[in-house]
Amino acid sequence: MGQKTNPIGARLGIIRGWDSNWYAHKKDYAGKLIEDDKIRNYLNARINKGGIAKIVIERTLNKLIVTIHTSKPGIIIGKGGGEVDRIKEELKKLCGKEDVQINILEIRRPELDANIVGDTIARQLENRINYKRAIKMAIASALRMGAEGIKVKVGGRLGGAEIARSEEIKQGRTPLHTLRMDIDYANVFALTVYGKIGIKVWICKGEVLGKRDLNPNMIAGGKEGGPERSAGFERRGEGGRGGDRDRRGGGGAGRGGRK
Repeated sequence: MGQKTNPIGARLGIIRGWDSNWYAHKKDYAGKLIEDDKIRNYLNARINKGGIAKIVIERTLNKLIVTIHTSKPGIIIGKGGGEVDRIKEELKKLCGKEDVQINILEIRRPELDANIVGDTIARQLENRINYKRAIKMAIASALRMGAEGIKVKVGGRLGGAEIARSEEIKQGRTPLHTLRMDIDYANVFALTVYGKIGIKVWICKGEVLGKRDLNPNMIAGGKEGGPERSAGFERRGEGGRGGDRDRRGGGGAGRGGRK
């Protein structure tokens, strides 16, 4: 019938972890899920050019832990950590919580992250760069960094055409039905003078044959699955654990809503 399953949702609990990691009672679940969505929307709008790949939200009894995976940690941290302190205060007002901790994890290979690749293509389309050129550059970069395959699909008034159409460019292999294949997926859009252009990106990073730690803060942007390097700015005097997080992820007794 043409319906497609999100590759990330199909792999949850198998080789992917949840981006919202907490447990809630039935009556509180919806409120916390909406709050997670507000936090993500706010941070994506607030840090527009920060190269954000994903935002992992964990909750303990009275604490909110937000981990931002980014390719440009310096933009988020700011001079002397001033910018991140402002973001922290704004999150406290947004959530109504006093104990908010922000961690920054640096993505070492942004060419292998679907969200960052899609965002890069979107920014190029908004700057009126030819869509085929932007896509081919992104594909070449991903394959050079070790991706087994990449597929990019764009749809809309491509090149200012009167009639909207969709085009797909792919290289290598992206087997979406093989659940042990580590497929990263993103769906973003570019706001051009002709209207919105949708961009879908699938990146295959290889097979996961052994048991993988499902904590999303421990899964790297590459094939090896090791921990990403932390740009930990959290000061120890504030009671935070900094960027180096416990491998168990401490987000409560179970897993909560998924973004």
